[in-house]
Amino acid sequence: MKLFSTLRGYKKEYLPRDIFSGIIIAAVSIPISMGYAQIAGLPAVYGLYGSVFPILFFALFSTSKQFVFGVDATPAAIVGGAIAAHGFIAESDQAMTYIPMVALFAGLWLLLFYFLRADKIVDFISTPVMGGFISGIAVTIILMQVPKLMGSSAGSGEFPELAAHIGKALAHVSWLSLAMGAAALLLLILSKKFIPKFPMAILIMVFGVLATVLFHVDERGVILLSAVEPGLPQLFIPKFEHVDLTHAAGRGLMVAIVVMAETLLAENNFAVKNGYKLNIRQEILACAAGNLAAAGVGCCPTNGSISRTSMNEQYGGKTQLVSIVAAVVMAVILISATDFIGYLPVPVLTAIVISALMSVVESHLAVRLFRVSRSEFYIFMAAGIGVLCMGTIYGVLVGIILSFVAMILKATNPPRALMGMVPGKSDYYDLKKNRFAYPIKNVVLYRFSEDMFFANIKIFQNDIEQAVRDDTKAVIVDSEAVNSVDFTAADAIDMLAGGLEKRGIRFYMTGHTDKINVQMRELGIGHLIDDGRVRRTILAALKDAGIDIPCELDIPQDDLPRLKRLGTSAYPHGEEYTLEEFVWAFGEDAEKEISKRARYVLSQIDSPDDIRMLAEQGVDKLVSSWGFLGELDEELLLRSMAAQIDEIPEEMRGMKSELSEAIDKRLNELMVTLQHRHPEMTEYLEESRNHRIAGEESS
Repeated sequence: MKLFSTLRGYKKEYLPRDIFSGIIIAAVSIPISMGYAQIAGLPAVYGLYGSVFPILFFALFSTSKQFVFGVDATPAAIVGGAIAAHGFIAESDQAMTYIPMVALFAGLWLLLFYFLRADKIVDFISTPVMGGFISGIAVTIILMQVPKLMGSSAGSGEFPELAAHIGKALAHVSWLSLAMGAAALLLLILSKKFIPKFPMAILIMVFGVLATVLFHVDERGVILLSAVEPGLPQLFIPKFEHVDLTHAAGRGLMVAIVVMAETLLAENNFAVKNGYKLNIRQEILACAAGNLAAAGVGCCPTNGSISRTSMNEQYGGKTQLVSIVAAVVMAVILISATDFIGYLPVPVLTAIVISALMSVVESHLAVRLFRVSRSEFYIFMAAGIGVLCMGTIYGVLVGIILSFVAMILKATNPPRALMGMVPGKSDYYDLKKNRFAYPIKNVVLYRFSEDMFFANIKIFQNDIEQAVRDDTKAVIVDSEAVNSVDFTAADAIDMLAGGLEKRGIRFYMTGHTDKINVQMRELGIGHLIDDGRVRRTILAALKDAGIDIPCELDIPQDDLPRLKRLGTSAYPHGEEYTLEEFVWAFGEDAEKEISKRARYVLSQIDSPDDIRMLAEQGVDKLVSSWGFLGELDEELLLRSMAAQIDEIPEEMRGMKSELSEAIDKRLNELMVTLQHRHPEMTEYLEESRNHRIAGEESS
C-alpha cells in the first residue's frame, strides 16, 4: 500500500494548477457542503468540518489523480431520511449523536469491504450502466439545487419529491434570486465554451459578495449563506449507549454500499476519460478512511463528489495535492476567515454547482449509444431514470439486471452461419453474405460463434437439423469462437452426433481451443474425441469424412455459365492440418492414446497386403476412428509402432523385418513431404525423435 501515491514523481509544472484548483474546490465546497450538512440534519458548519480531515484522509490513500471527497448529496439524504424515520429533530442532541455513528459504521463496513476485496463489483458494471448511473446522480443533484436558484431551500429525495419541491418553490419565487442565479449560470456556460481555463467561478463569487455589500440584495429576498463561528472541529467521542446500534449499523451498511458504488463508478469513469489507472480496491480503503475521519469530527458520512471532481477536471488539477490544498484552505477559512461566508448569495453559488454538474451528465454517450446500440441506450436510460426515481442503489441494480438480461438475450441469439466456399478460393464464407459462395457438396458447414450453454443449444440443434438434406454425408461445425460448453449443451451435442451417425452422416467439431476438449472429457462426451469426431481443422474433417479435395461445390445449374472461368471446385486451406492433432485433442493423455492406437494398428496387420498398403498409403485405412491423420500425427503413430513392433502376434513374427521396412519407408516419405511443405518443422522433428530415442534407451 502506497500513501499519497498520486504525489510520487510529482512534476513542478503541476503545482500552479493543483493549488489553483484546490482553492476553487475549497470555495465551491462552502455552499455545497453546508447545504448537504443541513440535509443530513446537522448544523451547516459541520459541512465545512467535513471538508477538512475527511478530504485529507481520502487523499492519503487514494490512487485517483482527480477525485475529490467530501460531504455529498446521497449519503446526506440517506442520513436525513434516517433521522426523520427515528423522529429526531434536525440539529438536536439526538441527531448530532446518531449521525456520526452512522458515519462510523459506514467507515467500518467499507473497511470490511476492503478486506473482502469487494472492488470486483465494478467489473460487472458496463459502460451504459455506469454512464446512466453518473448522469442520474448529476440530474438528481441539479434538481435538488434548482429551488435554491428561486430563493427556496434545497430539495431532497427522488424525482417525485424533488418535482413537488420545485413546484412549491415556483409558487414563491424570489425574482431577484432567480435573475442572479440565471445570469451566473449563463456566464459560467459561456465561459466554459469560450474561455474554459478562466476561473469564472471565483469571479462570480466576488461579484456575489460585492452585490451583497453594495446593493444589499439580502434585503430584497436573496438568501445568503449562514454565518459560521470560527474554529476547527472538536473530536467526537461515540456514545454507544445512546444509540440504537442495530439501526445505526444497518443505515451505515446502506451508506457504505452507496458510497462504494457511487465513488468507484465515478472514479473509474474519470480515470478512463483522462487516461490513468486506479487501484480500485485501495479506493475502498480511502473511502473508509474518509468516513472514519468524518465520524471523528462529528460529521455525517462522506462520499466522492462528482460536482467538485468535474470542477477539478475543468481547472486542470493533476494530483491529490488539490484535495490537500482544498483541506488546508478550508481549515484556514474556519480559523480566521469565516466572516465573508455570510456575504455569499446562495443562488450565485448554486449556479456554480449546477454548472459543474451539467458537464457530468453524459448526453454525448446517450447520443452515441442511440446511434449504434439501441439496447445499450435503453440500459443507459433505465439506469439513469432508476437513480433519479428510485435512488442510487436501485438505479444501479436496475442497470445491472438489464445488462445481464441483454447479455443473456445476446447469448441466446448467437452469431452463426452456414458456410461455403468460393470457386477457386481456399477460405470459408457466410453463404448469406457472399453471393459468390456455395455450399460444399454433401457437406453442411456451420459456424457457431458463442459459448454453448443451456439457453442457446436448442438453436444450435435446430439450425443443423434444418440444414441437413438427404444427400448430406458430413456436418462440420466450425467452433473456433466457442470457449465453453455446459452440461446441457454437452448432452445435446452427444444426442445430435448420435442421431446423425444413425442416418449415416458424420458429425465433426473443429477449430476450437484444447480447453474445449478437456471440458468435453469432463462432461462425459470424450468418446467423440476418441472416435475422431473432434478435429483440429475443417480440412482434416473433410478428409476424414472422405470428401475429395479439391471440394466439389453444390452450384445451381443457372450459375454454371458465369463460373466457367473459375470452375466448380474449391481448395480448402490446409496449412494447419499437419499440426499434432493428437496432442491438441487428448492433451496430457496424447502419448497414451498414440501408444494405444499403435497397438491397434499392429493388431490389424495380418497379411503382406496390409504391410504393402502401410508402406504405400500410410496408416489411415488401418486406424478405426481417426481415419485421416495429418503428417505429424502419422509420424508420431509410426514411431510408436516401431517401438512396439516386438509385441506383434506370434504368427506375424516372420513378417517383422518386412513390417519394420514398411514403417521406415513410410517415415522417410513423410520426412520428405514435411521438409518440402514445412521445412521449419525439420529441426523440431529431429529433436522430438532424439528425445523419444533417449527415453526408450533409458527405460
